[in-house]
Amino acid sequence: MGGHHHHIDPEAGDARVFWAVVINLLLTIAQIIGGVISGSLALIADAIHNLSDAIALAIAIFARKIARKPADGKMTFGYGRAEIVAALVNYTTLIVIAIYLIYEGIMRFFTPEGVDGWIVVIVAGIALVIDFVTAGLTYAMSKDSANMRAAFLHNVADALGSIAVIIAGTLIILFDWKIVDPIVTLMIAGYILWLSFAEIGPVIRMLMLATPEDIDVDKVLAAMNDINGVSGVHHLHVWQMQEHEAALDAHILIREGDWGMADAIKANVRRVVRDAFGIDHTTLELECSNHPCEESKIIGHPCREPHKHTHEHGHDH
Repeated sequence: MGGHHHHIDPEAGDARVFWAVVINLLLTIAQIIGGVISGSLALIADAIHNLSDAIALAIAIFARKIARKPADGKMTFGYGRAEIVAALVNYTTLIVIAIYLIYEGIMRFFTPEGVDGWIVVIVAGIALVIDFVTAGLTYAMSKDSANMRAAFLHNVADALGSIAVIIAGTLIILFDWKIVDPIVTLMIAGYILWLSFAEIGPVIRMLMLATPEDIDVDKVLAAMNDINGVSGVHHLHVWQMQEHEAALDAHILIREGDWGMADAIKANVRRVVRDAFGIDHTTLELECSNHPCEESKIIGHPCREPHKHTHEHGHDH
């Protein structure tokens, strides 16, 4: 998952990232003050865009610290989803702010306000310099980290936002084109909305326990059914524990006469789903062909078990 939900590798220079966050937060405050004093909504919109990046980075650092906590009695799956929850909060907030900026921008078309172009240009100019510095900090790390590449691309987008605001301020100074300010505001707010909607989808999918996008359940089923000694698979679930960790649980029906090889069959199933689909976390329940589940569904819902049921659990991490 790219975009605003930045993942930072532990070795990717925490101090650098920390300073990038601090600088961006200070910049946001300066831009908002500048926007209020100059009367420029575009400058405030650019500030929100910068803030969204700083918050995303801060959340990633903070959530990663939580995510490292080991599993315990209260959280048996561990704390790895802290980042996903944080990302959901981040995007939802951004969508609300962007909608508000669009509303304010549209209002300004009907009642244009005076904008002090010089303040806009100076503050946006400082923002542009800081965007380049932050991009420099993240670029060095982006070569070997996909997460930092996402952060770097966002800094480039921030720089483009600042350039748009500088152009708007310049047009206001030269020609007194007040209409440019709400136009740039709508462009930046539209970009924030587009980005947030693109990124919130995968986050919601993960929280809804959806099958990972790169895994085809039909292919997983076919691969499991192909294994020697397996006569059927049902009650299959595939989901994402965390962003890079897929999990599977299923009932495996062992072919008649092959119960003696049950452990080997189970190990084979595990190996196949791990090697072919990258699923490391599997929980398999084995069923003897003489005592299968009644009313079993291939995907989802546990089946009703007959009273005499031979099964065993296998857990793998």
